[in-house]
Amino acid sequence: MAAVRIPGFPYWPLAGFYFFYFAYLGAFAPYFSLYLDGIGLTAAAIGAVMALPQVMRIFAAHYWAGLADRRGTRIKVARWAGLAGAAVFLPILAGDHLLLIVITIAAMSYFWSAALPIVEVTTLGHLGTHFGRYGRVRVWGSIGFIAAVSGVGAALDHVPVTALPAIIAALMVAMLVFLWRVPEAPVAAGPHDETPLAARLRDPDVIVLFVACALMAMAHGPYYTFFSIYLVELGYSKAAVGALWALGVAAEIVIFLVMPQLTRAVSLRTILLASIALAVVRFLLIAWGAQHLALLLLAQLLHAATFGTFHASALGLVQRLIAGRQQARGQALYSSLTFGVGGTLGALASGLLWQALGPAGTFSLAAGCAALGGLALASRSRV
Repeated sequence: MAAVRIPGFPYWPLAGFYFFYFAYLGAFAPYFSLYLDGIGLTAAAIGAVMALPQVMRIFAAHYWAGLADRRGTRIKVARWAGLAGAAVFLPILAGDHLLLIVITIAAMSYFWSAALPIVEVTTLGHLGTHFGRYGRVRVWGSIGFIAAVSGVGAALDHVPVTALPAIIAALMVAMLVFLWRVPEAPVAAGPHDETPLAARLRDPDVIVLFVACALMAMAHGPYYTFFSIYLVELGYSKAAVGALWALGVAAEIVIFLVMPQLTRAVSLRTILLASIALAVVRFLLIAWGAQHLALLLLAQLLHAATFGTFHASALGLVQRLIAGRQQARGQALYSSLTFGVGGTLGALASGLLWQALGPAGTFSLAAGCAALGGLALASRSRV
């Protein structure tokens, strides 16, 4: 895969970090709910535990980004916070009591909330005016996710699901190795550097963008919490579940590679609107057609839009609306309000509704959340 050819751009340290960060997510997001199910937790408890990373993002990401912006040493903050996150995860290897799991996942998520928003800002800082090439380095995250989701899915057909925490811990260590090699990026002045961030957040365009993205993240709550459990209940093997997750991310890889051409031809706002519309289609397919492999395959291919183009276009719009020395906090707010608030509400709601409404009803509500986000975004022509 061709590297980003910009003088001084730290391609391989960033690529390695993205690879192992999303490999960690590829082991955690699809399979940790299976681990919790395997040790006997209820659906409500599973939903609550799986919501903890998003809960921590609401508060922690903004704290770490604010600290990084004030100190001007963003990557240094991410490194030490990540090291603490790996250390506090280790006690889960010693037991599976619910309270231990809650404390461990909450603490781990608190510290690891620093990494991605800071690295995203650092990547964009190193890219400068070459934003369209972001996908060429971010694509390694998708490759890492595929490697983990496929490998872990196949492994869990042969080893106990209780081996999962050890796998996750190893991926954290690898992530730290590359994070320690990422250099700081230059911080350019922005037009709103002297404007308090709270004032920027009162901008209607910023409000609508964050609301639309939060609703989109909320729509993904049932997917990230119960999709694997749902497919296993339908009779799919764990290896097949891993392959279906991998298919979605493979489609995401393709879209990241063509993003430079796409962003030159279409506005970021149009890309974001189309991504949300396709999310509505995707979740309705999962709700009513998951038992049919052809429809499930189509739904997974739509991950290219519901995550790939959605995330890239939203990231670019946030960078445009909150620029300069407030960028780390802007990206942290995007992470905390979108994946934090939205993801938390989605995970908790899916845990409460899964038994009452069943998979079809829950995923139909997810489609409705995405539709509301699209309507909110469409109401502002300048976003």
